[in-house]
This record gives sequence, C-alpha cells and structure tokens, in this order.
Amino acid sequence: MKRIFIVLMIALPFLAQGQDSIMKRVPKQISLEAGYRRISGSDITNKASNGYSVLLDYAWQLSGFHGGHASYISIPLGYTQMMPDNDSSNAVRVISYGWTVRHELKAQKGWVPYFGYGLMLNNYGEKGVDGHQFAHQTRFSFGLNNYNSSNFHPYAELDYSMTYYPQWGIKKSLSYKFVELKIGVRFMKGRG
Repeated sequence: MKRIFIVLMIALPFLAQGQDSIMKRVPKQISLEAGYRRISGSDITNKASNGYSVLLDYAWQLSGFHGGHASYISIPLGYTQMMPDNDSSNAVRVISYGWTVRHELKAQKGWVPYFGYGLMLNNYGEKGVDGHQFAHQTRFSFGLNNYNSSNFHPYAELDYSMTYYPQWGIKKSLSYKFVELKIGVRFMKGRG
C-alpha cells in the first residue's frame, strides 16, 4: 500500500502536467458580429419589429483537431435594439447570454458551412416602461465561415429564435419569435 502511494505521488504531477499542456493547445475562437433582426411573430403588445444586434462570442473547439469537422461550444453576450413601428410603440432593448454549440460540416478550408443551436437567457426592456422581463431563448443557426491562411475569418449567419416570457398567474407564456441575418469575423487562438 505504501508503494502504491509513493508511485501515485510521483506520477500525479507528470499526469497533471500532460493534461495541462493538452488543454493549453485547445483552439479557441473569438467572434464579433453585427446584424439585422426582424420579428416573425410576437404575443407582446408593443410593436417594434425591426432592429439591429451586436454579439461577442468566446468559443472552445471540441472536435476536429486533426483536420476533421470541427465543433465548438461558446459563451455569447449580445445586445439588440428594436425600433418602434409607430408613435404608440416603444423602443426595445434586449440583452442576451448563454451557451451555443456550432458544428462545421467539412474540414476548415475555404468556405465551410455550419449549423448551430443555443440556449440563451435574455433580458427584455421597453423604453419608458419600468422593469424588465427575463426569458428563455432557443436559437437555431446556419452559416458559412471563410477559412483562409490568416487567423482572421469572416462569416455570415442566419438565425431563427423562439423566446418565451412567463407571466404571473397565467399558464401561457408570451412568445417572441425572430429571424436575424448577421455578418461577423472570427479570430483564431491556439491553432498551430
């Protein structure tokens, strides 16, 4: 028993060091995007159906380390501003954050199609109205990455999201569905 303990005490630092060096080499992507949002359906009485969004995303590569199809898990932080449709409506501000997963459909060379999905939380507020509403957002996306020889990769993406805002004392949540068309750039880290 004493020998096993001594062997473990000697081997553990080497195993931990090997694991740490592997983790340091996991490629990462930092994405910055901007786009247009259009409401496709809403139970919310305020009418603000067009706007713009910006998003910052930090992703870790999960697969495709040796030239295969890569997958990423990311933490996005987004901001959306919606413009009122008429004088009786209010501008809307939405802050969103959560987790997304992205799967590329071929090796990272040239134009690479991908699809993704995400579970987000968002904070909805209207100008001139006290308080905010929190909701769960389910997001589906399809896009194209352009991988070139640099670490700077442009992309385009189309998203569809469903958001449901719960109400006190009412079983039915307020639905808020929208489509976004976005362009952005990804910066690669740790590849080499």
